[in-house]
Amino acid sequence: QVQLVESGGGLVQPGGSLRLSCAPSERIGGIYAMGWFRRAPGKQRERVALINSNGVTNYAGFVKGRFRISRDKVDQTVDLQMNSLQPEDTAVYYCNIGAQNNVDLWGKGTPVTVSS
Repeated sequence: QVQLVESGGGLVQPGGSLRLSCAPSERIGGIYAMGWFRRAPGKQRERVALINSNGVTNYAGFVKGRFRISRDKVDQTVDLQMNSLQPEDTAVYYCNIGAQNNVDLWGKGTPVTVSS
């Protein structure tokens, strides 16, 4: 069973930056989309950013130009650069990869806390 391993979460002050990374434990065939989601305390999981196999990106409205998703097609990694973080960005962030044959993989999540 392929696993997604996330890293880069932690505690940061308001206005600070973090970079999240996600890598699969083995190669995945036919990836069509990679993305990041988050679940804040007491809230439902929500989409943060997606990138498809053509490199086209899509961001949630609350990102407002602060985050940037990128991927490495060779290593099959997906990163999320987060700038100008605010307390409302506090959440557990999850990596997701969708691929052919109904493959829908999720990481275990990496916590991000924005607090002074």
